[in-house]
Amino acid sequence: MNKNIIVGLDIGTTKVVAVVAEVKANGIGFEVIGMGHHVSRGLKRGMVVNIDATVESIQNALQEAELMSDCKIERVYTGIAGNHIRSFNSSGMVAIRDKEVKANDIERVIETAKAIDISAGHQMLYLAAQEYKVDSQEGVREPMGMSGIRLEARVHIVTGATSAVQNIVKCVRRCGLEVNDLVLQPLASSDAVLKDDEKESGVILIDIGGGTTDVVIFTEGAIRHTASIPVAGEQVTSDIAMALRVPIQEAEQIKQQYGVAKQSLVNPQQMIDIDATEERAGRSVSRQALAAVIEPRVEELLHMVREVVNQSGLDAVIPYVVITGGSALLPGMLEMVEDILGKQCRLGKPDYRGQLADVIDSPRYATVVGLLKEARRHADAEASQVSAPTRPPNELLVKIKEWFRANF
Repeated sequence: MNKNIIVGLDIGTTKVVAVVAEVKANGIGFEVIGMGHHVSRGLKRGMVVNIDATVESIQNALQEAELMSDCKIERVYTGIAGNHIRSFNSSGMVAIRDKEVKANDIERVIETAKAIDISAGHQMLYLAAQEYKVDSQEGVREPMGMSGIRLEARVHIVTGATSAVQNIVKCVRRCGLEVNDLVLQPLASSDAVLKDDEKESGVILIDIGGGTTDVVIFTEGAIRHTASIPVAGEQVTSDIAMALRVPIQEAEQIKQQYGVAKQSLVNPQQMIDIDATEERAGRSVSRQALAAVIEPRVEELLHMVREVVNQSGLDAVIPYVVITGGSALLPGMLEMVEDILGKQCRLGKPDYRGQLADVIDSPRYATVVGLLKEARRHADAEASQVSAPTRPPNELLVKIKEWFRANF
């Protein structure tokens, strides 16, 4: 218990993952010392629909993580996602009081930009400054100390259903834990798998989870657009179960072992054996027939992603796509993305080099690694006795997090 421990808890539609890490004494990164992985029950499309089942899934994953790490888990950083998530851009403007931009000017312009009506039953989950404008000078990233008479800010705001937030927190607390912070899952994944130069050049992150597919678009180093699509790996598994007349659990195993997202990549002579059970006889199906079930659903999903990108108005300026999440591992997924979106695509794996890297270095764990990175930043701030970062966008995030802790 003397170790400086941080814990990421990824509560997904199909899996719950708890990862325990020790903050390195040299101030660089963290070392994973334990993890737990359990099938998730009780969520649908990222939202809790059965509290008892969700609590049981979380407890099972936590027990595994505690046994491996030999630690008692008390506080966690957890994620939230789902098709209740909404996002939009907003802007604000204020007069610079002393003709030179100071911290209070930036705080006031951010407050002005976020003074907008939020849908009933929703609350703000995330806010980030995209850029500032001082008088006629646009594209300013850090206005502190600049001279001028007028300061403008453009921000990206993400909201979520208050009930969804409360239910996630309630499930974690019923496990005897406290939530240190609640982080948007697609932003955690972005933190884990995207490179700074990709965010500068323009990149689309597609996080294909179990219940939802989350899309985050970056240009010039800032978040420009986010969206959640209610089609993901769970729907692919359901299609396989119906087509092959097998239970969902068996369909998931078949998808992971033999699934291919693009028919043309499969040898039509390759067969898959489906074992006999008490209810049915054994049989064989071609792997290409399985791909014929998967491809239409993947195509549907990627056309929905393309529509999100078109709506953002940023399609023409984004050269790259990064895909992550468990379903991104399907062979042929990269080729399908490049065919439909017409952009260069790579598989996004967490940038982690340490103990258990052979397990953690997978798109399946992008979100939980991102949660650990957020936890590490908080640990650094506490260690240096800094109550809030000096950069204005993060200062506002601290205020949002303080509000969250006060209300939940």
